Amino acid sequence: MPRIPSRSFAGLLLVLLAACAAPGPQLRDIEIPVFPSPPEPARIIYERSLTSSADVVTESNESSLKRFITGEQKTGIGLGKPFGVRVHQGRVFVSDTLRREVIAFDVREGKFFEIGTQSPGELAKPIGLDVDSAGNLYVCDNVLKQVLVFDRDGTYLRRIGEPEMFDRPAGLAVNPDGNQVFVVDTGGVNSDRHQVQVLDTKTGRLLRTISRRGDADGELNLPRDAAIGADGNLYVVDGGNFRVQVFTQQGDFVSNFGAVGRQAGQFSRPKGIDVDRDGNVYVVDTAFGNFQIFNSSGQLLLAVGKRSSTPGPANFMLPAGLAVDEDGRIYMVDQYFRKVDVFRPVSLTADQGWLVSKPSP
Repeated sequence: MPRIPSRSFAGLLLVLLAACAAPGPQLRDIEIPVFPSPPEPARIIYERSLTSSADVVTESNESSLKRFITGEQKTGIGLGKPFGVRVHQGRVFVSDTLRREVIAFDVREGKFFEIGTQSPGELAKPIGLDVDSAGNLYVCDNVLKQVLVFDRDGTYLRRIGEPEMFDRPAGLAVNPDGNQVFVVDTGGVNSDRHQVQVLDTKTGRLLRTISRRGDADGELNLPRDAAIGADGNLYVVDGGNFRVQVFTQQGDFVSNFGAVGRQAGQFSRPKGIDVDRDGNVYVVDTAFGNFQIFNSSGQLLLAVGKRSSTPGPANFMLPAGLAVDEDGRIYMVDQYFRKVDVFRPVSLTADQGWLVSKPSP
């Protein structure tokens, strides 16, 4: 067999790589979900899904060529049972209760790494997450019954609170200054700790307790998650009362919205929550398989996603956590399909925002 000159081999390599990159005839176009559905003008569009390291880590030419030749599928470290999500300047943090760690996806930088896998910052069952303005990550661990703090690159810093302070800690919110953390205690049937514990993030000292068990205004029953809004108020998912309760950071009741039901604007199994920079409130409903967007007055603006047993963009079977980033992108976790679906407002183009490009100074 004649020897192939190196220049010819390089040409062959380019042809093969081009073939790797080009969509084959067996691929079919996937309809991109938009919300609301036509003929209404689109306001939210599905953008991508994050399921494993392969979604963010750039593949080398050699690996791409090998897959093309052997027919292997692109693989990576995948999510096990994701729960919570928070985002800081394009870096997406996802808690994983099966893998017992937090996974970081960085699309723009092509990075993927694991957090909380080694002592002294080893995690047992990470659930709720939040980040402060500096990008420090706060993790609510349901088994350790503490909050563990890491820097943006996953270096362990400290832990906050003592196990005896909580029954079933589930979610948390950190004020932008990073000096107070609001830890949601879900409590239980035989517990009166249906409340929010406010801790000093440096000393771990308990500063105050917000609310108590009940169904009156300002009372909580099986709270699930919390977020601090642009107005500085604390928004709490009051799961057992099928509503969102709003408090000042000092614990004073402000308002609430929502009721049990199967109609738009009502709740069946509310779970995750976040608030965007305009004050709109995003609430996950596990039973509906979607998230609903409300204005600051509690009026429904839009519902996004649908419940489905078939995997696909904007299809959810067991949604849990949700986050809205600085640019308005929305990140929705589904435990069953082991993914994070990313949506963006149509006012933001696909090449804009921290997720894909660092803004100019």
